[in-house]
Amino acid sequence: MTPPTFDQTSPRRGQVIVLTGPPGAGKSTVAQLLADRLTPSVHLHTDDFWRSIKQGWIAPYLPEAHEQNQVVLRVLVSAAFGYAEGGYQVICDGVVGPWFIDLFRAAATEQAVPLSYVVLRPDQRTTLERAAARTGDALTDPEPIRSLHGQFSSLGAYETHVLDSTGLTAEATADSILQGVARGLYLLDPGRQHRRRGGPDPQLLT
Repeated sequence: MTPPTFDQTSPRRGQVIVLTGPPGAGKSTVAQLLADRLTPSVHLHTDDFWRSIKQGWIAPYLPEAHEQNQVVLRVLVSAAFGYAEGGYQVICDGVVGPWFIDLFRAAATEQAVPLSYVVLRPDQRTTLERAAARTGDALTDPEPIRSLHGQFSSLGAYETHVLDSTGLTAEATADSILQGVARGLYLLDPGRQHRRRGGPDPQLLT
């Protein structure tokens, strides 16, 4: 019996949508809605990549986590574009600031996969309220949340990728994102570099 093989020459190509913003912005809920409405789809929850580290884990927002974060993010990018290359619509949710988007850009260029970048940015009060209502091991400490919200407060060239979801339900937010992605509003041109030099270490928390 001939074993099944994986067709690596499939002409299908998916896309990668990076859904980011501060903790409490509603990324994971909206990402799941997007995955439910796209087909075939994959939802990569970035926290899961950190939780896979069983010994030696360092909180990603700490300065000493820099090397760890570099490793995990490279694994995340590889997984996202691996799925997309196979034809999947990939939604990757986490705190991915512009200071670290170039890894995604490089993969998008190399694999000729469309890359969209969407920043959910409800106002600080709404973000804190939503974060405080979360359960489990999600980040709820107001201090790092305020800090991360501030890091997304002025994004320069990436301001056009911001969606103010303060007054929107998760469903309305997902609708708006899908409409924007369909129109190419959030598409990143892999040939242009907008990285903010000197930005903080990437911190991917939901």
